[in-house]
Amino acid sequence: MPPLALIAGPTASGKSQCAIDLALALIAKGRKAVVINADSAQVYRDLAVLSARPTALDMRGIKHRLFGEQDGGQVYSAAVWAAAARRIILPAVLDHDTVPILVGGSGLYIRALLDGIAPIPRIEPAIRDEVRALSVAQAYTALTNRDPPAAQRFHPNDAARIYRALEVERSTGYSINYWQSIRRHRLADEVAIHAAILLPDRDALYERCDQRFAAMLERGAIPEVEALLARNLDPALPVMRAIGVREIAGYLRGEWSLAEAEAMATQATRNYAKRQYTWFRRQPPAHWPRIESFNIDLGDHFEILLRK
Repeated sequence: MPPLALIAGPTASGKSQCAIDLALALIAKGRKAVVINADSAQVYRDLAVLSARPTALDMRGIKHRLFGEQDGGQVYSAAVWAAAARRIILPAVLDHDTVPILVGGSGLYIRALLDGIAPIPRIEPAIRDEVRALSVAQAYTALTNRDPPAAQRFHPNDAARIYRALEVERSTGYSINYWQSIRRHRLADEVAIHAAILLPDRDALYERCDQRFAAMLERGAIPEVEALLARNLDPALPVMRAIGVREIAGYLRGEWSLAEAEAMATQATRNYAKRQYTWFRRQPPAHWPRIESFNIDLGDHFEILLRK
């Protein structure tokens, strides 16, 4: 099967630089490469700074796709992203000299692409509104009563998954487990995946998280949020819930100081990195190498791809 490189890991783990290094190494071997974003924040044009999206200088002339290509005023789901990624990857792998390099930290995106999309029918709006009006505790109790196997999969505070499972069951009459057992468009059946999961030392990772938001403020995070607020977008949109947007918006409204905004955003970044770390340690296949360092030996982990 044609190859696909996957470099994944939590925020601040250095995966973007690693992807560019791999692309340059492939080019040095006479091959071609395209770097494809799998980060749910970096898809938005509005979040260049707050998503730490690679700049043109960072990209080193390497073709990058699905970075900053989506307007923040639109919801961009994992299913939509997976379809877009497939449209890039499959033509690329037909050219035997081209290696797509998938890079990101959004496990849901990566799973949707590699494992396929569950064909869940459209949820009736009235049912969605009814479910979302419940508290998380009420929704979890209702899900436990209606769909115990699904409820057992989720922590009682996992609001997003609890609401989703309950609305799916109420709207379709079938468990979300049933729908997820039916997968379409499994890219893992069509390409050979050469993966590297970056899981560096947690303390060092959190230190990078602390430095990350301070650097974002220096690079223009405040004007970026000002521009977002000027659009008067729905606060429920994903772009408005990105780390740093709420915190800086509160500072701009005078609700807290800039120092407090920075402290809150830094803690939110740490919390997000912790969740990502846990996901990437447990969820990907056990045979995918976990790399406990900020430095990766490309020759060791992508030896087959780098052969002439």
